[in-house]
This record gives sequence, C-alpha cells and structure tokens, in this order.
Amino acid sequence: MTDIGETATPAPSAPSPGAAFGRAIRSFALLRESGAGMVGVGLIALWVFVALFAPLVAPFDPNATLQPFAKPGTVYAQGGTFWLGTDHIGRDILSRIIWGSRAVLFYAPLATASAYLVGILMGLAAGYFRGKMDEFLSFIANVILSFPVLVLYILVIATIGASGINIVIAITFASAPGIMRIVRGLVLDLRNRDYVAAAQTRGESSWYIMLVEILPNARGPLIVDACLRLGYVIITIGVLGFLGLGLPPPDPDWGGMINETRSMALAFPHMTIFPCIAISSLILGFNMLADGLREIAIRD
Repeated sequence: MTDIGETATPAPSAPSPGAAFGRAIRSFALLRESGAGMVGVGLIALWVFVALFAPLVAPFDPNATLQPFAKPGTVYAQGGTFWLGTDHIGRDILSRIIWGSRAVLFYAPLATASAYLVGILMGLAAGYFRGKMDEFLSFIANVILSFPVLVLYILVIATIGASGINIVIAITFASAPGIMRIVRGLVLDLRNRDYVAAAQTRGESSWYIMLVEILPNARGPLIVDACLRLGYVIITIGVLGFLGLGLPPPDPDWGGMINETRSMALAFPHMTIFPCIAISSLILGFNMLADGLREIAIRD
C-alpha cells in the first residue's frame, strides 16, 4: 500500500506502437550509415524494380524462339539486341532472367513468411508454456531437423508435385523447426521480464502476452535471421529448379535455366553464367542487408 505523499510506480509494459515506430525510423537512419546495408538495399531494390516492371524492361518475350545459340551482344535481324545472348532454343536470356525474378521475389518471401508464421507460433507456445507442450513441439522439431534439408525438399515435392505453392509448403515444412528453436530460446529469456509479469497481473491472456508483450521485443534477432533465411530460400528455389523440381516449364526459372543448359556450359558459358550471377546478386543483397541490420542491433 502506498503511503500518503508517495508516488506509485507504474507497472512496466512493452513499448507502445508510437515508440516502436520511432525505433523503426531511428533504425533506418542507422542503416543509412551502414555501407553493407545500403548496398544490400540497392541490390534488392534493383531486382524488385526489375520484377515489377518486367513487361517494360524485358526486350523480348521470355518464351519466344528467336535465334538459337546467339552470343551476348548479338543484334537480332528483326530488331533488338540479345544483350546476354540466347539459349539453345533461341530464347533471350536477359528476358528470361527478368521474368524469372518475379517468381523468385514472390515465392521466396512467401515461403519465408509462411515458415516464420508456423515457427513463431510453435516457438512461442514451447517457450511460454514449457512442460509437456515444450517437450512435444521440441520432439517434432528435432525429428524434422534430423533429416538432411535437401532430402526433405525432394521428398515433399516428389510426393505432392512440383509447383510454386508446393515449393512454399516444402520450405515451410523444413524451415519452421529451425525458426521455432530460435523463437523458443528468445521467449525463455523474455518471459521472465517485468512487463510480462505486469501483463499477467492485469489478467491478460497467454496469447496476448506472447503476441503483444513478448514477440515485439524479440523482433531484432528475428529480422536479421529472416534476411539471411531469405537468401537460403532463394538458393533452395534455385536448387529445386536445377533438379527439375521447380516451376513447371516454360515459366522462366533461374535454376531451371542452369539445368537446361549445363551440358553446353563449356561451349556456351553465357547460358549458365548469367542465371548464376542473378541468383548470387540477389542472395548477396539479402546477406548484406542482414549485416547492416546486425550492425544496427549492436549500435542501438
């Protein structure tokens, strides 16, 4: 009970939405001071621009048969230039890379977001409730993580078929347990903070505490991990396309482009090099963005 003349100490709480918005603005300002982070933002922004405006940027129809085995810089007799050359069928490589970026930048974030949704819910439940819930979810995660990741992808897609949505399902199934472990570790630490105890005292529900009080305070490590994981997902989509388990033809698929022309790589290296550069540059962008966000976390 508070004595007369004393000021009661307010119950601690999680940061307000206004404070979170101010923190986001401050983080962006810090990111501008990170050379690696800004290079990453630039690379990602470039590919997002290319994907959004593919119909305007691509010089040819990506599936049109024009002039087989044309070298980079070849001028097309009917107008236009094959800046990156053509493949064995005569399709313009630059146009296929541009249109292929749409699939990568759609399915990679979708698969990552789906994996995070499942992994976060599992991690919150395991870390907050503990006990049998933690044992059960940790057992499921350990069983899935005991398999090689590539084997899981192949098993899932071979079972349900190759398509963009099935790629998302396979990546979610294989990635969610790793995310669950990260979230669980963060929750085990944050669940003992004062603002969580204050929310429990107010009678807030368990899921309110997990989603409103705990999760926002775990966002830093999760955002950095999400950027790195996006790079891994892009690699995964490329590998699945290379193995013939990606997007069904004739849709442009960077991994599929490499697979289709790998037997001719020595004679016509441009057919495989440029799709590889496209994959590498996008992965580099997300990795450098993650480095910049990690610098922010250290300085903030």
